[in-house]
Order: sequence, then C-alpha cells, then structure tokens
Amino acid sequence: MLEGLRVASQNWIGRAIMALVMGVIVVSFAIWGVGDVFRGMTTQRLARVGGGEVSVEAYRSAYQNELRRIQQRMRRAITNEEAHQSGLDLQILERLVTEVALDQKARQLQLAVSDETAQRLLASEKVFQGPDGKFDAARFRQIANDAGFTERGFLADQKNAYLRKMITDIVIAGVEPPKLMIEAIYRFRNESRTIDYVVLPPSLVAAASAPSDEELKKYFGEHEQTFRAKEFRKLTTLVVSPSAVGKPESVSEEDARKFYDEVKSKRYGTPEKRDVRQVVFKTDTEAEAALARLKAGADFDALAAELKLNPKDVNLGFVEQRDFGDAKVGAAVFALPQPGLTDPVHTAFGAVVSQVRSITPAVYNKTFEQAAPEIRKEIAAQRATPEVRKLQETIEDQRASGKTLAEAAKAAGLETKGYDAVDDAGNDRAGKPIADLPAGPDLVKAAFASDVGVDNDTVATRDGGYVWYEVNAVEPAHQKAFDEVKEAVAEAMRNEAAQKALTAKADEIVAKLNAGKQLEDIAKELGVQPQRANDVKREARPGFNSNVIVQFFEVAPRNAGSVVVDNGRMVFFVRDSTTPVFDPNSIESKTIAQQLKPALDNDLLEQYVGGLEKALGVDINQRALAAATGAERDR
Repeated sequence: MLEGLRVASQNWIGRAIMALVMGVIVVSFAIWGVGDVFRGMTTQRLARVGGGEVSVEAYRSAYQNELRRIQQRMRRAITNEEAHQSGLDLQILERLVTEVALDQKARQLQLAVSDETAQRLLASEKVFQGPDGKFDAARFRQIANDAGFTERGFLADQKNAYLRKMITDIVIAGVEPPKLMIEAIYRFRNESRTIDYVVLPPSLVAAASAPSDEELKKYFGEHEQTFRAKEFRKLTTLVVSPSAVGKPESVSEEDARKFYDEVKSKRYGTPEKRDVRQVVFKTDTEAEAALARLKAGADFDALAAELKLNPKDVNLGFVEQRDFGDAKVGAAVFALPQPGLTDPVHTAFGAVVSQVRSITPAVYNKTFEQAAPEIRKEIAAQRATPEVRKLQETIEDQRASGKTLAEAAKAAGLETKGYDAVDDAGNDRAGKPIADLPAGPDLVKAAFASDVGVDNDTVATRDGGYVWYEVNAVEPAHQKAFDEVKEAVAEAMRNEAAQKALTAKADEIVAKLNAGKQLEDIAKELGVQPQRANDVKREARPGFNSNVIVQFFEVAPRNAGSVVVDNGRMVFFVRDSTTPVFDPNSIESKTIAQQLKPALDNDLLEQYVGGLEKALGVDINQRALAAATGAERDR
C-alpha cells in the first residue's frame, strides 16, 4: 500500500488526489476531536496532574464503587443526576487528583514501602481481621475483589496509600488546637447568667375583635407555611459517656472534699489573699537580726531601702498561697492567724522574712455540701473514661458485624432509648423541648441529615462520650387545609395582635429597667410574679426554648430585654454574668480539643494539597468527566 502511494504521488494528478484525501482526513480528525491529542488530552485521560494522570477507567471504577456503597447504606437506587447534584462526581475526582499529586510527592521524596511492611500493616488493620482478632485471608480477598482488585493489585494500591498517609501524617504531626481557641469555646459554653424576669400575659392588653372568615382565609393564604405540619422523626439512641457510665455514689467523701479544696478557688468564689512584703537574706543569721529589729519597731520599707532593694521586689501585693514559688514560704505566710511577721524560712536563695500587712478573707458561693453532688459526678466521670473507651470499642465491633443498635447495646450490657417524635428543633409534638435528648442540637442536626436504615456515625457529647442513633421512621411535613387549622389561624391572629401590644408595653418596661427602676417594683405595679433563673448557660434548659436563651446572651449584663414566649412576652433583666476560670485539664476542655483537632488537620492538609496541586498543575477534561459519570446520557 505504501509503495502504491509513493508511485501515485510521482505525477501531478496523483499528488492532487493525495492532497484531497489528506485534507479529508485532517477535517475528519478535527470533527472527531483528535485535536485533544495535540492539547495533551486523550479519550483515556480524565485529568493530568503534573507528570501523572487520572485515567477515565480509574475514575469510573472509583465512582461506581462509591455509588454502590452509598446505595447499600441508603438501601435504594441513586441516579447519576442525584449523585451529580450532591457533588459526588467532583468529590471522587478531587480525591483521585489528590492521590496522584501525593504519589508524585512520594516519588520526589524517594519514599517506598516494602511488601513485608505493607503486609504487616494490612494484617494489623481491623477491617481485615476475623472475630478472633487475627488476619483473615478470606476476608482480605473478598474486600479486594469487591474493590475490583486482584490480591497483588490491592497490595500495590495499599502501598501507595501508606506512602500518602506517611506524607499527610508528617504535615499534621504535632498540630494541636491553640489553647486560646479552646479557652474561648470553653468560656463561651460555660458562661452563666442570673436572669430576673416577668412574663406579660395577653390579658394585660385589650383583646382584639374576632376576625371574619374572609380575614381568616386571607391570613391563612399569607402565612400558609406557618400552618404546615412539621416533619418528625422517630429515633433510637444509645449513649455511652463518662457522665452516663460514672457512678457518683462510689466516690468517697474524702475524695470529694479533696477535689473541692483543689478547685474551690477557681469555681466557687475568691480564695483568701494577703498583702505581703518580704526580704531575702543571704544567711540565717542576717535574717534573725533583721527580724529582731522589725519586732522592735523598725519599719519594713526603711529596712528594704537600707539594703538597697527595689521596692517592686519587696512588695508582692495581694497574693494567694499558690502564687509563691517556694511552697514553704507560702505556708508560713498563710499560717499567720493575723497580720504580722513570719520567722525566717530557709530556701535555695537564702532566708526569707515576710510581713503580712492585711488579709482579705476567702469568699465562696458554694459550700462543700452544696457542691458535693456535682463534684462526685465529675470525679465519677473522670474515673469512667477508660470504661467508656472499652464500651465504645465493643459497640463498634458489634455494629461492624451487622448487629442492630439494640443488639449491640445488649451485647455491651446497655439499653437503648427511643423517641417517638422529634422535630428539627428538638421539640416533641406539643412543641416542647425534649429535655433528655442526648447531645441536643448536634444529634438533631445529624438525625435530620440522615435517613431510615442508614448506618450513622456517632455524635460526640460534651464530656467526651458517644451517641449512636438510628432513624426508625420519618413523618414528612405536609400542608394542612384551611378547615383543619381554622381555629389555629384565629388563635394566631389573636396572638399576633396581642404580641404587638405586648411588645410596645415591653419596650416601655425595658426602658424603665435600663434607667434604673427595679423589676420587683414594676412586677408589683403590673400584678405579675417576678421570677429568677440561676446559672443559665447556652444550652437546652427546661422552661426556656433556644430562642429565649439566645436573647438572654444578646443583652449585656445589668441591662434589660424582651422576647416572645408561649404564654405572652417575657421582660428580663440580666442581673449578673459569670465567666468561669479556664481549666485546661477538665474533661470538657479535652473534649473540645479532640473535636477541634480534625478540623485543624483538615484545614492544614487542604492548604498543603492545594499548594502541591498548584505547583504541579492540574488540567481536567470536562467532556470525559461527563461521559465517565453518564451525565451526557442523562441530558
């Protein structure tokens, strides 16, 4: 054939025919997209990452595997359109691009994993272990086959995964949440306020006239969404937390009292302080002589000036016992029953003579007897932490073996708890907050993002525990007909009119309170009962919905505000606000750090990978992406 082409091109007629044929071929190449070859893309390359690539086949395999996994969890078919709307296609592509970028970085760093090391690491992973905790070869082969690999191919893939993990582990090694961030969250969560309040009932204002049917229908048409039946979910929960597992009754009074003495200065008031001055002498003899002069009437400041000491080094001001660098000096200072002089105390720096000028007694707002219940709970929770970890592992093992939540709980010697109807605000059918709902808003948010039959991740509790949950049933929200809600519409119109009048009255009262008038006097004038709520925090509390609690913290201390409540309008005065001393060793502080660390790790890894991909350069073939996910066929 080639010889024929060479002969044909020897004369001008042959050359003309050959030019025509080649022109047709070039045009056909342009029509069918061969131009991609010259632009660096082929039909088999979906993305180019530096010197590496993501092939269409690798992407299609990863996409189908993930889609199949989601369908198994959801127990229903997921269309390509649904997957695209949820961003699944781009998430898979992003993961594969990241893997290719990290693989190139591993090669650049000349990292490698031997077959022996990879096999040892694989054998140590729980997913490949049988009920006896040992490596299960059959289980390994099954997982490899499900992922579309041969055993050898799966091992090679895992070797690359271990190298990628080695790099990412180095990037986030030693990263810990900043203490300042933990402290800010701790203080935000634990700030407590004392609230004085009165509730203004609708009876304080004139009742509105009864609306006509036309007015009711008009109002209904303008506020249809208000009269929708809310979506409710039936939940089953299992809680394993230090506070739930701990046994406060097992804590002895001696242990509780010791703990109280350690924390009372931080939590329950102000410790004793003493105004102290002191001088350090080189020898005991010099200290004894100086003490004799002071007892004879010599002035302490004059003695310090005579020794040419800096007044700042002599005058310590008001200090607590724990402020002393040498515990013996602090013990001597605080052993004095009244202001006076201590005997010389020998230290590594010399003999110290101290003078106590005045004493400010300790003031505590809780005695040991008052604080004992919460202290016993905290000690019991600290002691229960190892048991919580064991129970968590037991339950996870049961769930991994396909057991239901109830079965897993029974195997661990625990019981689940059910909630027949929970709305997206954590309320029951009557619109009342469910007080004992574990993990509160976090659980509600997770439950409403899940579905019936889905195997869910746990929700963390504040004290470092876990909440497992199942969505047993979903009662969808639906629009109610006018006839169903006619009375409710009339009630809503009456309440709206009453609220407008009550709001105006509440504004007047708030202005008076901010001007200095006492809430008790106003309550007496209105004929309503003043009430007080102590230790109000930013968390669920019986009697107050979330909106009310938010308003309590929107107003500055020693100021007033008002908010709508179920039975009228509340006018409140923030009597005081207490911000707790940060305790970095508390269970809650450690839990906050644990919750923050994954987010910080992810942020750091995103920045690292983003910089790596930018340096390598990433090109995406959008047409190949659409074809690989079937998006072109769906359109």
